[in-house]
Amino acid sequence: VQLQASGGGLEQAGGSLRLSCTASGDTFSNYAMAWFRQAPGKEREFVAGITRRGSVVRYADSVRGRFTISRENAKNTGYLRMNILKPEDTAVYYCAATGSVVVPTQLREYDYWGQGTLVTVSS
Repeated sequence: VQLQASGGGLEQAGGSLRLSCTASGDTFSNYAMAWFRQAPGKEREFVAGITRRGSVVRYADSVRGRFTISRENAKNTGYLRMNILKPEDTAVYYCAATGSVVVPTQLREYDYWGQGTLVTVSS
């Protein structure tokens, strides 16, 4: 499966953005998907994940209550709604997919990655 992330940009602190991840090449509902992010000088980290049918979601503590992950399998698209953005949310955001039936949080569990989209939050 190929993944294409989009929707990043420049936003002020307290604002909102919605990222999209469009899949092609295979049936999207065969994969759990997740969002990771990588800030300058830091390791890539798990942000949020969702199971194949969307029945289970997981969030990093740093974004829980502010970010919402969702998916529309009929549109082969996953989303990350980001509210109450903070400067520390500034990073390149990547979507990823795995054939796992659960939502792993480790990078090595994901076989497919999108190219990343930059989110910059100004204070």
